Amino acid sequence: MDLLLEQLSLLLLSLVANGLSAMAGGGAGLLQLPVLLFLGLNFSMALATHKIASVALGVGATLRHMKEGKLDWRFCSFILLTGLPGVILGADLILDIPEGWTVFSLGVLTGGLGLYSVFKKTLGMEHAPKHRDLNGMIIGGLGLFFIGTLNGSLTSGTGLFVTLWLVRWFGLDYKTAVTYVLILVGLFWNSTGAITVGLQQAPRWDWLPVLILGAIAGAYLGAHIAISRGNGLVKRAFETLTILVGCKLIYDGVLMLSAVNPTLGLTE
Repeated sequence: MDLLLEQLSLLLLSLVANGLSAMAGGGAGLLQLPVLLFLGLNFSMALATHKIASVALGVGATLRHMKEGKLDWRFCSFILLTGLPGVILGADLILDIPEGWTVFSLGVLTGGLGLYSVFKKTLGMEHAPKHRDLNGMIIGGLGLFFIGTLNGSLTSGTGLFVTLWLVRWFGLDYKTAVTYVLILVGLFWNSTGAITVGLQQAPRWDWLPVLILGAIAGAYLGAHIAISRGNGLVKRAFETLTILVGCKLIYDGVLMLSAVNPTLGLTE
């Protein structure tokens, strides 16, 4: 009975986390990773389990978004070629570096991105491609490489970074940007990160099947809702999750820093 309850809880967790992520363009780790830690996994095993399970987010979203047939495959290749090297670099470094200040800073930046979108009412509401000249693509590629490094090394919210980067720099609307993120980041970036982390740390194998099942179903459902409801819902989902992810990362970063430096006054 305890085993059944455990598996059902993991299924529900994966459905909710990946459904919300598919609507907003990232953020599944906001819910999934902390629960895996709460259930008793150490950070390295929880990270490896989450990274591998998160690949199913891309599978579920791809199954739904491919029906629309609106991807620019040259642009897809550009996102992969510029982002994947960063993912490999970040995933190779994550288990060896202290996280406190990085997580805290990322939280401030993530929350700030959400607030920026809230106050920019028209941001991402229309599809108006820009910065497609050589200089624009170079700067855009460097941005994707940097975000790829964060994606490989950290656990929450970096897909949201790619979503806003595609909207703000390349002029995509939110719904189109989320399509690219869920397929390319969810499937290819996450696969690369999962392999790199998995080679260093084994996941919790008996939890993966139900997490993967929930991720595929949740991502498909979330992608369907986003496509059906359009940019307004996707924009609100993005803003909500970025602010929540930002607050969580700030909190996590402060806890990490206080463990290293008790003078911050947050340790017992």
